[in-house]
Amino acid sequence: MSQSPQYWIVVASKDHVLRGVSGGFMQANHGKQAPLKRMKPGDWVIFYSPKQVLEGDQKCQAFTAIGQLIDDTIYQVTVSENFSPFRRNVTFHASSDVSILPLIDELDFISNKKSWGYPFRIGFFEIDKHDFELISNGMLNK
Repeated sequence: MSQSPQYWIVVASKDHVLRGVSGGFMQANHGKQAPLKRMKPGDWVIFYSPKQVLEGDQKCQAFTAIGQLIDDTIYQVTVSENFSPFRRNVTFHASSDVSILPLIDELDFISNKKSWGYPFRIGFFEIDKHDFELISNGMLNK
């Protein structure tokens, strides 16, 4: 009997998310291995982008990609002399960006609606099926 999938949010700037989508991989929390170990094949991951570009000031405030983990493999790549992030393979689905702003009041993982950005400060966290469906329906059905 297969285990039900879990649902995850990863926070990253949109430019970084798009690199992962084009390469079929994901990273979390600046390439740390620990978050990736919590995930299993078949789990869903939604990427939230607070900004368009990591070093920029332009807000994005949208869910920018959605995909499913393919396998158990966690691997490390050398991006530069000082950066060797851990990654996992993801099958990304065609999707549209969805602004978080109209969803804030309905999302269970945002307990304090006035400080709605607070949960994203962790960079990686699990959400329930209700929140996953609320976000993914907007992303996948446009």
